[in-house]
Amino acid sequence: MQRKNFTEVSEFIFLGFSSFGKHQITLFVVFLTVYILTLVANIIIVTIICIDHHLHTPMYFFLSMLASSETVYTLVIVPRMLLSLIFHNQPISLAGCATQMFFFVILATNNCFLLTAMGYDRYVAICRPLRYTVIMSKGLCAQLVCGSFGIGPTMAVLHVTAMFNLPFCGTVVDHFFCDIYPVMKLSCTDTTINEIINYGVSSFVIFVPIGLIFISYVLVISSILQIASAEGRKKTFATCASHLTVVIVHCGCASIAYLKLKSESSIEKDLVLSVTYTIITPLLNPVVYSLRNKEVKDALCRVVGRNIS
Repeated sequence: MQRKNFTEVSEFIFLGFSSFGKHQITLFVVFLTVYILTLVANIIIVTIICIDHHLHTPMYFFLSMLASSETVYTLVIVPRMLLSLIFHNQPISLAGCATQMFFFVILATNNCFLLTAMGYDRYVAICRPLRYTVIMSKGLCAQLVCGSFGIGPTMAVLHVTAMFNLPFCGTVVDHFFCDIYPVMKLSCTDTTINEIINYGVSSFVIFVPIGLIFISYVLVISSILQIASAEGRKKTFATCASHLTVVIVHCGCASIAYLKLKSESSIEKDLVLSVTYTIITPLLNPVVYSLRNKEVKDALCRVVGRNIS
């Protein structure tokens, strides 16, 4: 009944980077380049892990799942963003916006919990090395991945159902995709319940992984400190450094973006954060976590050498 008191909104228009004026073409070229590099890097990682039997281990299995999830994650957001930089004021239907938000929440949640599974893998590898193959069985790896992929839809249904039951007065989304706060701002009514839902979902998706990863690394560091040689400690910690880098960037941006009051939102800050976790982080994963990894580079050389010969 409440919706009848407001003009029915059937579509939104993204404001995006319109404030950059003529520099939008430059942004288009930069973002397109990063996007292509991201797709190529993640596809290479997944392909190498599938082809090379040396990488058929739990750690690289999780990494291939993360690369696949990140690839789809960018597909949900970046192509439309690139389109809006060339063709301005492109509308998106209410259903299209809800769909984009739904898959964005699913994939963002997947990534957080996949990073948690990777943290647990590092814990078992360093703290329980003799039982690693027994503990990290194919069955457990599959359960961890299914669990990560299963949490996302629940969080997405909560967000999208609450959001798109609101009546909307505005049609201009001050962002480049259907993110939670920019869409919430267009509501005609009080959004306190939606903010509470956002805090609840965001706190669960961010703090549960961070808490579990923190516990894993406390145990990992305590085991590393027991290694006699400095070289051994350095080498062991190096296997965790890339994972920690990705976790800090990913969870840090998510915390700043979603664990704040709606009134504290800043358009410029939101755009920078969103570019970081939708464009930069998906490229950071294969570069930091994989392409600098000796095993992955060796596998790439084997695959290339095999094809040449």
